Amino acid sequence: MAFETPSPTAKLSIQSLSKNYVIDQKALRVLLNIDLDVHEGEFVSIVGRSGCGKSTLLRLVSGLENDYSGTIQLDGKVINAPSLDRGMIFQDPSLLPWMTVRENVAFALVNQNIPKAEKDKRVLDLIDLVGLKGFESAYPKELSGGMAQRAAIARALVSQPKVLLLDEPLGALDALTRLRLQNELQRIWLQHRMTMIMVTHDVEEAVYLGDRVVIMDPEPGRIRRIVDVPLPHPRDRASPVLHAIRDEVLKDLTNGVVI
Repeated sequence: MAFETPSPTAKLSIQSLSKNYVIDQKALRVLLNIDLDVHEGEFVSIVGRSGCGKSTLLRLVSGLENDYSGTIQLDGKVINAPSLDRGMIFQDPSLLPWMTVRENVAFALVNQNIPKAEKDKRVLDLIDLVGLKGFESAYPKELSGGMAQRAAIARALVSQPKVLLLDEPLGALDALTRLRLQNELQRIWLQHRMTMIMVTHDVEEAVYLGDRVVIMDPEPGRIRRIVDVPLPHPRDRASPVLHAIRDEVLKDLTNGVVI
């Protein structure tokens, strides 16, 4: 496989991060004093109730928003704008409907000074990596939801980012497809060991994939605690240790009442 993640992968450092929005001329505190270090090649899951600022945190790390206090640094450089060293995947694949799978993936390289032959090979390698070989010429309307999200993953990876940010990427999929793509994300991460940060409402998903699970509280959004998941990958979904950690995270999120 020719696709390679830059080495070393990224270390992300977030210190004293706070974020306000102004609504009806009043300041609304969304995030408060977030401190988080994400290590090289680590998979970090972020969970919390709606309104705790999970997606806002991811947007700040991506550079899509830059109005905040505190510091966000990637490999020692301050983040204040989008960059190809940070790829992002949303719940909606947002593929361009007039482009094929191959063209959608290649679109992320349109402004990069890379020889055409290398671009073509990288695109085809990524399509193969996410399991879409044979669908290079398919249009988004011809893909299932899971296939479209696979194409979005390939598009995010093709620029070889140091960090991959995932904002509820599997949230709109049916249960079986979601499980399959969880396995695919784990496989891709194991193969390339890039740094991944994923926001999800699914606690089982967070624990299954993450090396650590960041639990956030709302109003304002802040880190309640961080739970380690000290299990090797690939993981066994039936593991009693995994279930115990899931129950521990659920207990935290539900104020001691396990649903």
